[in-house]
Amino acid sequence: MIEGVKAKKLKVIPDERGRLMEILRCDEEVFDKFGQVYLSTTYPGVVKGWHYHKVQTDNIVCVKGMLKLVLFDNREGSATNGEVNEFFIGEHNPLLVQVPKGVYHGWKCVSGEEAMVINCPSEAYNYSQPDEYRLDPHQNDIPYKWERKDG
Repeated sequence: MIEGVKAKKLKVIPDERGRLMEILRCDEEVFDKFGQVYLSTTYPGVVKGWHYHKVQTDNIVCVKGMLKLVLFDNREGSATNGEVNEFFIGEHNPLLVQVPKGVYHGWKCVSGEEAMVINCPSEAYNYSQPDEYRLDPHQNDIPYKWERKDG
Protein backbone atom coordinates (compact mmCIF):
# COMPACT_ATOMS: atom_id res chain seq x y z
CA MET A 1 0.00 0.00 0.00
CA ILE A 2 1.27 3.47 -0.84
CA GLU A 3 2.52 5.32 2.24
CA GLY A 4 -0.30 7.39 3.77
CA VAL A 5 -3.12 5.71 1.82
CA LYS A 6 -5.91 4.33 4.00
CA ALA A 7 -8.83 2.11 3.03
CA LYS A 8 -11.90 1.55 5.17
CA LYS A 9 -14.44 -1.17 4.46
CA LEU A 10 -17.89 0.40 4.68
CA LYS A 11 -20.74 -1.28 6.50
CA VAL A 12 -24.14 -1.34 4.82
CA ILE A 13 -27.10 -1.72 7.19
CA PRO A 14 -30.27 -2.83 5.34
CA ASP A 15 -33.79 -3.06 6.71
CA GLU A 16 -37.32 -3.13 5.30
CA ARG A 17 -37.19 0.62 4.58
CA GLY A 18 -33.94 0.64 2.61
CA ARG A 19 -30.30 0.83 3.68
CA LEU A 20 -27.84 3.07 5.46
CA MET A 21 -24.09 3.30 4.90
CA GLU A 22 -21.86 5.46 7.08
CA ILE A 23 -19.03 6.86 4.99
CA LEU A 24 -16.84 9.06 7.22
CA ARG A 25 -17.13 10.02 10.87
CA CYS A 26 -15.16 12.67 12.76
CA ASP A 27 -14.44 10.23 15.61
CA GLU A 28 -12.50 7.64 13.57
CA GLU A 29 -8.79 7.37 12.77
CA VAL A 30 -9.22 7.90 9.01
CA PHE A 31 -10.80 11.37 9.55
CA ASP A 32 -8.44 14.35 9.12
CA LYS A 33 -10.65 17.43 8.76
CA PHE A 34 -13.66 18.63 6.79
CA GLY A 35 -13.45 20.84 3.72
CA GLN A 36 -16.55 20.06 1.69
CA VAL A 37 -18.58 17.18 0.22
CA TYR A 38 -19.28 16.80 -3.47
CA LEU A 39 -20.72 14.30 -5.94
CA SER A 40 -19.00 13.49 -9.23
CA THR A 41 -20.26 11.12 -11.91
CA THR A 42 -18.41 9.19 -14.60
CA TYR A 43 -19.89 7.51 -17.64
CA PRO A 44 -19.05 3.87 -18.51
CA GLY A 45 -15.53 3.45 -19.89
CA VAL A 46 -14.49 7.05 -19.17
CA VAL A 47 -11.17 7.77 -17.40
CA LYS A 48 -10.90 10.77 -15.08
CA GLY A 49 -7.28 11.29 -14.15
CA TRP A 50 -4.53 11.96 -13.42
CA HIS A 51 -4.21 14.67 -10.79
CA TYR A 52 -2.82 15.29 -7.32
CA HIS A 53 -3.17 17.93 -4.61
CA LYS A 54 -0.46 19.78 -2.68
CA VAL A 55 -2.75 20.68 0.25
CA GLN A 56 -5.86 18.51 0.33
CA THR A 57 -6.47 14.89 1.26
CA ASP A 58 -9.32 13.15 -0.60
CA ASN A 59 -11.77 10.63 0.89
CA ILE A 60 -13.32 8.86 -2.11
CA VAL A 61 -16.36 6.54 -2.11
CA CYS A 62 -18.29 5.17 -5.10
CA VAL A 63 -21.96 4.82 -4.11
CA LYS A 64 -23.42 3.72 -7.47
CA GLY A 65 -21.78 1.64 -10.18
CA MET A 66 -18.16 0.49 -10.01
CA LEU A 67 -14.81 2.27 -10.38
CA LYS A 68 -11.26 1.22 -10.88
CA LEU A 69 -9.49 3.78 -8.67
CA VAL A 70 -5.74 3.97 -9.28
CA LEU A 71 -3.09 5.77 -7.21
CA PHE A 72 0.53 6.50 -8.11
CA ASP A 73 3.13 7.69 -5.59
CA ASN A 74 5.41 10.25 -7.24
CA ARG A 75 6.48 11.92 -3.97
CA GLU A 76 10.21 12.43 -3.58
CA GLY A 77 11.47 10.82 -0.39
CA SER A 78 8.42 8.59 0.03
CA ALA A 79 9.17 4.99 1.04
CA THR A 80 6.67 3.91 -1.64
CA ASN A 81 7.82 6.25 -4.45
CA GLY A 82 7.00 4.67 -7.82
CA GLU A 83 4.32 2.35 -6.41
CA VAL A 84 0.89 1.92 -8.01
CA ASN A 85 -2.25 0.87 -6.08
CA GLU A 86 -5.45 -0.28 -7.78
CA PHE A 87 -8.82 -0.46 -5.98
CA PHE A 88 -12.15 -1.68 -7.33
CA ILE A 89 -14.76 0.24 -5.38
CA GLY A 90 -18.50 0.69 -5.60
CA GLU A 91 -21.75 -1.14 -5.05
CA HIS A 92 -20.08 -4.56 -5.02
CA ASN A 93 -17.21 -3.43 -2.80
CA PRO A 94 -18.20 -0.48 -0.56
CA LEU A 95 -14.87 1.07 0.40
CA LEU A 96 -13.60 4.51 1.36
CA VAL A 97 -10.12 5.23 0.02
CA GLN A 98 -8.17 8.10 1.54
CA VAL A 99 -5.69 9.64 -0.91
CA PRO A 100 -2.98 11.73 0.76
CA LYS A 101 -1.67 14.96 -0.73
CA GLY A 102 1.01 14.49 -3.35
CA VAL A 103 -0.31 11.14 -4.64
CA TYR A 104 -1.55 11.06 -8.23
CA HIS A 105 -5.00 9.50 -8.60
CA GLY A 106 -7.64 8.85 -11.18
CA TRP A 107 -10.42 6.44 -11.96
CA LYS A 108 -12.23 4.62 -14.71
CA CYS A 109 -15.90 3.67 -14.63
CA VAL A 110 -15.89 -0.12 -15.09
CA SER A 111 -19.63 -0.69 -14.68
CA GLY A 112 -22.21 -0.67 -17.45
CA GLU A 113 -23.88 2.33 -15.84
CA GLU A 114 -22.81 5.78 -14.74
CA ALA A 115 -20.75 5.68 -11.55
CA MET A 116 -21.52 8.14 -8.75
CA VAL A 117 -18.66 9.19 -6.51
CA ILE A 118 -18.77 11.10 -3.25
CA ASN A 119 -15.60 12.87 -2.18
CA CYS A 120 -15.11 14.48 1.22
CA PRO A 121 -11.82 16.37 0.84
CA SER A 122 -10.04 18.00 3.76
CA GLU A 123 -10.16 21.43 2.06
CA ALA A 124 -12.85 23.48 0.35
CA TYR A 125 -12.33 24.03 -3.38
CA ASN A 126 -10.52 27.28 -4.10
CA TYR A 127 -12.03 28.66 -7.31
CA SER A 128 -9.32 31.29 -7.86
CA GLN A 129 -6.35 28.98 -7.12
CA PRO A 130 -7.39 25.32 -7.49
CA ASP A 131 -5.19 22.79 -5.66
CA GLU A 132 -5.14 20.48 -8.69
CA TYR A 133 -2.12 19.45 -10.72
CA ARG A 134 -3.12 17.43 -13.78
CA LEU A 135 -1.63 15.06 -16.33
CA ASP A 136 -3.17 13.60 -19.48
CA PRO A 137 -4.77 10.24 -18.55
CA HIS A 138 -2.96 8.34 -21.32
CA GLN A 139 0.14 10.36 -22.32
CA ASN A 140 2.37 10.63 -19.23
CA ASP A 141 5.23 8.94 -17.35
CA ILE A 142 3.01 7.03 -14.90
CA PRO A 143 3.62 3.27 -15.32
CA TYR A 144 -0.06 2.37 -15.70
CA LYS A 145 -2.40 1.61 -18.61
CA TRP A 146 -6.15 2.01 -18.19
CA GLU A 147 -7.09 -0.93 -20.47
CA ARG A 148 -9.05 -3.86 -19.08
CA LYS A 149 -6.83 -6.85 -18.22
CA ASP A 150 -8.50 -9.92 -19.74
CA GLY A 151 -7.36 -13.47 -19.22
